[in-house]
Amino acid sequence: MPKAHVIGFGKSGAAAAQLLNREGWQVILSDRNCNPTLQQQQQQLIAEGIDVRLGEGFDPSPGLDLVVVSPGVPWDCPPLVEARSLGIETIGEMELAWRHLNRVPWVAITGTNGKTTTTALIAAIFKAAGLHAPACGNIGYAACELALSDARSKEGSPPLDWTIAEISSYQIESSTGVAPRIGVWTTFTPDHLSRHGSLDRYYEIKASLLEKSQFQVLNGDDPYLRKTAPDRWPDACWTSIQGKSNLLGDPQKGVYIEDGWAIALGEPVVQVDRLRMPGNHNLQNLLMAVAVARLAGLDEAAIARGVAEFPGVPHRLERICTWNGIEFINDSKATNYDAAEVGLNSVEAPAILIAGGEAKAGDDTGWLKAIEAKVASVLLIGDAAEAFARRLEQVGNSRYEIVETMERAVSRAAQLAPEVEARVVLLSPACASFDRYQNFEERGHHFRQLCLNLLA
Repeated sequence: MPKAHVIGFGKSGAAAAQLLNREGWQVILSDRNCNPTLQQQQQQLIAEGIDVRLGEGFDPSPGLDLVVVSPGVPWDCPPLVEARSLGIETIGEMELAWRHLNRVPWVAITGTNGKTTTTALIAAIFKAAGLHAPACGNIGYAACELALSDARSKEGSPPLDWTIAEISSYQIESSTGVAPRIGVWTTFTPDHLSRHGSLDRYYEIKASLLEKSQFQVLNGDDPYLRKTAPDRWPDACWTSIQGKSNLLGDPQKGVYIEDGWAIALGEPVVQVDRLRMPGNHNLQNLLMAVAVARLAGLDEAAIARGVAEFPGVPHRLERICTWNGIEFINDSKATNYDAAEVGLNSVEAPAILIAGGEAKAGDDTGWLKAIEAKVASVLLIGDAAEAFARRLEQVGNSRYEIVETMERAVSRAAQLAPEVEARVVLLSPACASFDRYQNFEERGHHFRQLCLNLLA
């Protein structure tokens, strides 16, 4: 019996372990953490025959045939480097899913920002067209969850028509076999530099996914992509909200806005005001989703229906509630400065901003300017609180408080908002979540529950 070790007991790690176990592998699943939630899940997987080891790191052992890495595990950490040097096949969870699902075409969406909304909108359009193509990867299902569901299709689950995957740079790095039918690149700005080492390395990881894609869709309104990518993909489908005159490449292959319509491959497809989400960044997301749908052969009616019915994305400018005339908005998905800047520019001033978490390297200039223009008070949480306080002081902004926890942030925001006449309380952390939470979804869920408790 072949032996596999899965590192990381998140949603993706658990699904990878279950998939391998179903395929007849002897599976070890390990995680350095050991909390009550994991302990509860541990018992379920042990009952399925999976060896679950909590509170343990990974140490390559003789007789191991495969190592599967969850997205949060650094690809260059010493145990993985050692495993590869010993000739042990080492892959990401996304690669494992690809090996089980590559009989169906994939749409793979990557980018610094915008990929979650674009992925969700593509999945909604495909659903409106009657296709079974759920979102997976960084949103929706873990990719191996989808592979498990597909493996069970003979037991009653519908078979897949397409795989719609949001893929981060971490997942691309560890999943070199993934070769989509359609690859989408939403935006590119500095992010994850502490993990990847340099901007060039981060760019090349993203680009490698597009290189392996049969068709490429790129956001022509992104300055960095506009400067670096045209010669690399001369036949790509480019998009622009600024009209045909701003389009890169062949207009007959592009998607742009003209007279209120999204024009795709030379034909009007959908009126852009049918999208219920505000902001130019969401118009860019719309055009990329329309481009994918047309490349996949979907008709205009399905595209229009999918766009009109799309409710938006949880944790990305998600309106939670209105309490005493104050809107509480969950933008937990804003895990870097650029995404958080977009979030701030999308809300009314004056606002109260909740920010902080596990800090990332990046240029915070635009974010700090947006805070100065829009924010009456910043409530700082998590490991980055002290560093963010110093940065605000450096630019002459003393309108902040270090509150440390989400509970205190929501409570203080509710108290402070009437005093500063704030119309909005915005959670837009500009940070990863891993200092306090397993992922940005868990952080957003916690914020949502605390906000709803105010209503109660």
